[in-house]
Amino acid sequence: MKQAIIKSSKSLLKSFPIILGTILLISLISVIIPKSFYIMIFSEDLFLDSIIGSLIGSISAGNPVTSYIFGGEMLTQGVSLLAVTAFLISWVTVGLIQLPAESAILGKKFALFRNLTAFILSIIVSVITILILEVLI
Repeated sequence: MKQAIIKSSKSLLKSFPIILGTILLISLISVIIPKSFYIMIFSEDLFLDSIIGSLIGSISAGNPVTSYIFGGEMLTQGVSLLAVTAFLISWVTVGLIQLPAESAILGKKFALFRNLTAFILSIIVSVITILILEVLI
């Protein structure tokens, strides 16, 4: 048990600079890209908007708490619910910004597979969510 704790502590200390760098990069991108940029890039095509939403959400990064506020702002600006849903799902689950850190800690193959799967599923889940909402409402 003692040996496992020591090994885990060394691994955590080794990955700390990578995690800190990733957090700083996410913060920098959040400040550099204005909120109006996200609203500007969406079209009126629902399928294309879900792909654009997933792409932009994958490049950006955020946490679930702020995503609800940000999603509400996008909806009030006229962005479709499908695009906002795809954006928010990929914003929280896909992390291209975090990919180098994730690759270093968990392995390149796993990190790429996880991000690709999360990207594809963000589109699928957003479409299914909107279809279910249309049936219920």
